[in-house]
Amino acid sequence: MRKNNSGMEILWKKLVRDKYLILMIVPAFIYYILFKYVPMGGLIMAFKNYSPGRGIFGSPWVGFKWFSEFFSSMYFGRTFRNTLLLSLYELIFGFPVPIIFALLLNEIRTLKFKKLIQTLSYYPHFISIVIVIGIMNDLFSANTATMGLVNRLLEFSGVSPIAFMADPKWFRTLYVGSGIWQGLGWGSIIYLAALAGIDQEMYEAANIDGAGRFKQLWYITLPCLIPTIIILLILRMGRVMNVGFEKVFLMYTPLTYETADVISTYVYRRGIVDAQYGYGAAVGLFNSVINFILVISVNQISRRISETSLW
Repeated sequence: MRKNNSGMEILWKKLVRDKYLILMIVPAFIYYILFKYVPMGGLIMAFKNYSPGRGIFGSPWVGFKWFSEFFSSMYFGRTFRNTLLLSLYELIFGFPVPIIFALLLNEIRTLKFKKLIQTLSYYPHFISIVIVIGIMNDLFSANTATMGLVNRLLEFSGVSPIAFMADPKWFRTLYVGSGIWQGLGWGSIIYLAALAGIDQEMYEAANIDGAGRFKQLWYITLPCLIPTIIILLILRMGRVMNVGFEKVFLMYTPLTYETADVISTYVYRRGIVDAQYGYGAAVGLFNSVINFILVISVNQISRRISETSLW
């Protein structure tokens, strides 16, 4: 009893001591409970023929009907392929760019110039997606009256104007390219923080041994940065199937469905527009399960290959 009492006393003292830190955590804790965990109860809609009048628990069970319908649908292959390709292109072309940018910034020795470049690179992150798509429409417009800058340059070069925003072949390039531009600076912040934590004595020792800038980068900077890269890569793999709905929704048209229609936009059309809530919930659950499997698998592979993993 004395041990229990002493344990409770220690716990109470810690709570009193850290009361302000705990109060800071409470809003985030409430947010995740209300908007992340409580809505999980709605996942049973994926196995029911949901009717708003009957409610979630009053609607009849249909088992795996919606899953079977989705897998046999003509849209399954298209949406799954487009979602996967957009994510892979973002991963292949977008993921390394902030790393390279952070390494380049780290080599700048003029502090004022370095801060200027950093600040300018952060600005696109704070621009609304709606504004970004508006800028893209203005830049790549092929209309004769309101022709965009890109097509005017092409016309000046003797090339016929291209309807970039209405051409399925250009959708993925524009989507990934604009994403790189918008996330370049913001994504480099965590890598710059990791670079700042590297012991400078290692560079001094390497310099004394005659190692140049490139060898210091290869043998000191990159090895110290790899754990951060691995952690962020694992987290990124958990979002492979979550292609941004807002951006795709604002960019695509029926003309570009061939390459632009992804799982999230398909869920919107079938689940919200067509009011097939159970079907939309089933497709969304399938998407989440794929992400869960990917993040678990990549974490296990990382733990076996290296000493770095999320858990």
